[in-house]
Amino acid sequence: MTSHVLTVSCQSTRGIVAAITGYLAEKECNIVDSSQFDDLETGLFFMRLTFTNEGGVPEEDITAGFAPVAKPFDMNYQFHSSEERMKVLLMVSRFGHCLNDLLYRWKIGALPIDIVGVVSNHFDYQKVIVNHDLPFYHIKVTKENKPQAEARLMEVVEQSGAELIVLARYMQVLSDAVCKKMSGRIINIHHSFLPSFKGANPYKQAFERGVKLIGATAHYVTEDLDEGPIIEQDVARITHAQSAEDYVSIGRDVESQVLARAVHAHIHHRVFMNGNKTIVFPPSPGSYASERMG
Repeated sequence: MTSHVLTVSCQSTRGIVAAITGYLAEKECNIVDSSQFDDLETGLFFMRLTFTNEGGVPEEDITAGFAPVAKPFDMNYQFHSSEERMKVLLMVSRFGHCLNDLLYRWKIGALPIDIVGVVSNHFDYQKVIVNHDLPFYHIKVTKENKPQAEARLMEVVEQSGAELIVLARYMQVLSDAVCKKMSGRIINIHHSFLPSFKGANPYKQAFERGVKLIGATAHYVTEDLDEGPIIEQDVARITHAQSAEDYVSIGRDVESQVLARAVHAHIHHRVFMNGNKTIVFPPSPGSYASERMG
């Protein structure tokens, strides 16, 4: 049986949960998973429900009939079917660990998405992409042609119908205009040594300072470089016996896993924007195995 997801956010007040669950019961829907959160600082309420339609009520009727329920609470809400596959555009430069990891998870079904293409400012992974029967777009970026390059990128987004862009170690800074247009729809990954170790060879810098934890952060891209709302993070412990090369290898593993979990959360509508941070609900029953990938 096809399951559905309902996401809701609004100002917190009494009666929201009762209104939602009562409506779904009236439509003969069975709630199989529910998560909610009240942010006491902002006064906002967030909720995500997974339900099955057991009464045979047409899906469009369930969606349309919810409007009068949502109106008194001024809800922002969306319905999604579990059969929907989000269209995702990947972007990469010359480090391919995150790209290869995402492609593998996509191929085995751990990431149920439709990859509509891969954009790169280099040719390093063209053969890999073509061998996966995916469109490859080479868009060279220089100081002189950056506006034209980004215009071409947005053409690819529009033509492919991409709903999400994943920067799988894409090493070019996107303009404020692109960040605003795709707000909440671009996910980036980077090591978590910022701001202490900036610029080239951060892992070498960390090795030289005897860092004992290597981490990675996946976040939404905003105009503030590497400061967007955080979706997922993780760390790995390092000892004094490990080399600078070990730091790089372990760091790449962490980056790959963190990015995959962030994408997984986004495509399953578990991430809610909450100002400069996010609310990330846990995986629904049955999806935990694919969530703890790697």
